Amino acid sequence: MNVYVDFDDCLCETGRAFSKLAYEMFRINVPYEDMHDFNLQKSFGLNDEQYGQLLVRGNENDMLMSYEETPGAVEVINGWTGKGHNVSIITGRPFGSYEASHDWLDKHGYKNIKLYCLDKYGDEQQIRGSDYSLELEEYYKMNFDFAIEDSPLAFKFFNHLPELKVMVFNRPWNKTTGFPNGNYRRCFDWKDVSAMFECGFIV
Repeated sequence: MNVYVDFDDCLCETGRAFSKLAYEMFRINVPYEDMHDFNLQKSFGLNDEQYGQLLVRGNENDMLMSYEETPGAVEVINGWTGKGHNVSIITGRPFGSYEASHDWLDKHGYKNIKLYCLDKYGDEQQIRGSDYSLELEEYYKMNFDFAIEDSPLAFKFFNHLPELKVMVFNRPWNKTTGFPNGNYRRCFDWKDVSAMFECGFIV
């Protein structure tokens, strides 16, 4: 099987980290549970300058390395790769964060997975010709059987794969999101993800 896995808020607790960071930088107190919009600027009520500062700080290497892992993810993913499944992490992080992101994966024991940076949200010019920086036309040539994603804004990247089964990792910003079709299922933790993967959604 070919598996797409998002990085932030699927493998690590990025939303929780940004909630703390917004308070540290601007004294804006929006608890993680109240982050009801995937757009951090809207969730925290930031002006453009504050939003830019938050993104810069949140993508600095020391911050990226400090993000806590999402429980159970590494065991499930290493179990998949150990059985011969192909796992690709497709992150919307800027390409400049690639090395720190890969170091984080190594630190937490991930094995035999590929990491790619894809400009999912139109806010970065990716590096052409890099093995790890995907342009959209390159991404659309890839084929996946399963996907794990938390962002409703990323669902559009699955439209070209009508048989793809999408496991939506439950987060505050997607709790009220309607799913495009019956191939989408909500997962509350990595035990759910693993169970749905094993049964192929036949429950």
